[in-house]
Amino acid sequence: MYFVHFTFYNSMKKLNIYFTAGIPTLEDTGKIAGLIQESGADMMEIGIPYSDPVADGPVIQEAHSLALNNGMSIKKLFDQLAEIKDSVIIPKILMGYLNPVLQFGFENFCHKCSEVGISGLIIPDLPPIEFEKKYGEILKKYNLNFTFLVTPETSEERIKYLDSLSSGFLYAVSSSSTTGNSNTVVKNESYLNRLASLKLKNPVLIGFGIKNKSDFENVTEKAEGGIIGTAFVKILLEKKNWEIEAANFIHSVKA
Repeated sequence: MYFVHFTFYNSMKKLNIYFTAGIPTLEDTGKIAGLIQESGADMMEIGIPYSDPVADGPVIQEAHSLALNNGMSIKKLFDQLAEIKDSVIIPKILMGYLNPVLQFGFENFCHKCSEVGISGLIIPDLPPIEFEKKYGEILKKYNLNFTFLVTPETSEERIKYLDSLSSGFLYAVSSSSTTGNSNTVVKNESYLNRLASLKLKNPVLIGFGIKNKSDFENVTEKAEGGIIGTAFVKILLEKKNWEIEAANFIHSVKA
């Protein structure tokens, strides 16, 4: 049983905000993390920039590209996280692709995560069988949660299997698409009902396509929380006064 860092003890629906580390400028990571906490979000996912983010849509792909051009690296990110370890105390989750984590060294990566106050990891392209054989014990050693993703096409048997491997929460993708896809069906009634009926071990958070308070309220009728990424990253990329706009956005969802 993994050490669970996330608190779902009350009926309040949890808002999880994703952003890509290293945008709009290289040194803004800590500022954004602090803003997310101060604006009332319950947790955050910090994206590790990667050169080939195939599961992400154009907005987050642009964010990855900008962050890498700004000079963001895993080492730099850990330095930034160390600086905010004691001030940003809501759960911080690192989300990224497997290749750069393996290049850094998986156990070394997990060790650094534990040192800088990371609560858990989301690595969508880590196969569950590899997790069971090789990586699960390392994560347990460093008290890190690990979250798997499920989609509307995932069978009930596999949902239960991925839930059994996950800790902290289970990430339910609202529809099978890339992040930020305008055709995403946010409120898939049959899917959300199916998830709610399975009596899963972990709380379920819905992600992909949530753009505002209405979307958040819709998906959290049957789930414990929602994850907003593209809509928030778009503010960071496009707004000159992004600090005010980003704070107002989170306030508007949580109000």
